[in-house]
Amino acid sequence: MSSTPPGSFSLGTLSPGIELRPATTADIRPIQELIQPLVEKRILLGKELVMLYEAVQEFVVAEQDGQLVGCGALHVFWENLGEVRTLAVSESVKGHGVGGAILDALEHRARSLGLTSLFCLTFEVEFFRGHGYSEVTNSIVDTDVYVELVRSPDEGVAEFLDLARVKPNTLGNSRMLKQLD
Repeated sequence: MSSTPPGSFSLGTLSPGIELRPATTADIRPIQELIQPLVEKRILLGKELVMLYEAVQEFVVAEQDGQLVGCGALHVFWENLGEVRTLAVSESVKGHGVGGAILDALEHRARSLGLTSLFCLTFEVEFFRGHGYSEVTNSIVDTDVYVELVRSPDEGVAEFLDLARVKPNTLGNSRMLKQLD
């Protein structure tokens, strides 16, 4: 019987040797390396190293044999709303459930924080649809919340609000939402 380190998450039926856990500062450079090919393909938005360090507590990572093979982040927008950000897995583990396990861990974390809805901006529509997300085209928040959110300097919030200044970053992406149970 193996013991699960504090802060780790159960991966269920994933490949042996893959551990899912909260990120540490030592994971930030490997996260940047993992997402860089997706940034170059314009699938993910690039983030400065300092921004990744500032968000370390938002990340969950998957590790296999000491190598980072997946990551994802949960960013809280409002009292009931969060965003799944920077979800990526290495080509070596695609199709093995790592992305789904990371997403499940982020959703579990969202529920524990009291969030009831999760948003994502993605090209991976079928993946998210398979996990209960639906495409949205209309406003997700009421006017009072919109007025508060528009004050945020966070580019992800601007993307969520579909502000004109971030349109070049989001061309082709789908806006998706999931109501958590």
